[in-house]
Amino acid sequence: MKNFHYHMPVDLFFGQGQLQQLAPQMKRFGNRVLLVYGGGSIKRNGIYQQIMDIFAQEQISFWELSGVEPNPRLETVVRGVELCREHQIELVLAVGGGSSIDCAKVVAGSVQYDGSPWDIVLDSSLAQDVLPIGVVLTLSATGSEMDPMAVITNTQLNLKYGVGHPDFIPKFSILDPTFTYSVPASQTAAGTADMMSHTFENYFTLQDGAFISNRLAEAVLQTCIQYAPIALREPDNYEARANLMWASSLAINGLLKYGKDCPWSVHAMEHALSAYYDVTHGVGLAILTPAWMEYILDDTTAQMFADYGYHVWQLERSLDTMSAAKAAINKTREFFASLGIPMSLRQLGIPEDMLETMAKSAPKGGNTINGVKPLHWQDVLNIYKMAY
Repeated sequence: MKNFHYHMPVDLFFGQGQLQQLAPQMKRFGNRVLLVYGGGSIKRNGIYQQIMDIFAQEQISFWELSGVEPNPRLETVVRGVELCREHQIELVLAVGGGSSIDCAKVVAGSVQYDGSPWDIVLDSSLAQDVLPIGVVLTLSATGSEMDPMAVITNTQLNLKYGVGHPDFIPKFSILDPTFTYSVPASQTAAGTADMMSHTFENYFTLQDGAFISNRLAEAVLQTCIQYAPIALREPDNYEARANLMWASSLAINGLLKYGKDCPWSVHAMEHALSAYYDVTHGVGLAILTPAWMEYILDDTTAQMFADYGYHVWQLERSLDTMSAAKAAINKTREFFASLGIPMSLRQLGIPEDMLETMAKSAPKGGNTINGVKPLHWQDVLNIYKMAY
């Protein structure tokens, strides 16, 4: 088990009614707030009005950055930075899912930087004096409420890159599972695939000794498998929504990766897809993950996938290693399909003649994704073709 340093400074308030913590948490940082949110679902489900009431009662001055895209764009970040500078913002408050939170993070990190926020996406060390970030979570998916990462799309360059900075970790996050009751079935399904993919990326490795991290990862995966179908059948099932919400945070808040090497593979391939075609992130991950598993399956990786099958899918131990590995991959694909997720790139309307262009753009700053097994852009193309 490798050495590690774990520091997670976010104050997290979990459970029904925790929005009561918003006012005292905001007051720690000031009275001038930039409210960041997406397409208006928070107005339809009443969360926006609850926050407006708190702002009025506490005499909070606020400005709004609305319309954040599902794959947040650089142009929207720039608008947020301009608002922060113009109005001397003291706290950036994201209300929504990962897209709003990611946008808020890069806005907060770019206010004191004179150049383009895209420079910070490429080199996070340029982010200085990051504004404090708060979160009211409304979608279980990315885990951005409890990690230092953000993902931004540059539509002019057709690039979608992740960026991490320790000060991007929110100062506080409010997680009320009832806020996810109104999430559409398609987003619940995609969010589940997203959190499972985060877990897979932290789980699969060829060099390991972190038994406890692996068992924690398997618990998160089993939670998704257990509760996603229930949440789809019963959207207001508190137990299901609560377990999924906490699973989304645990999948990527660091606990599952510490003590081991975790070279991520599938996210870079999906980012290339959604940079060009605005694919729903979780849907792209669900399509690519089984294809990636099949592509790298050989004698060196079979035990890794077999253990996943034995521990998560409860496959019979009588199955030999390769058979168990193949069965586990099939179970993964079947589960995503059972959630109603389309399982081919063709179904998303992606032209086949664009696969090579996207494959070449998938490795960030080079020709290879350094995953469980290194993937040259040609390997990425082969995986895209398998998933097509």
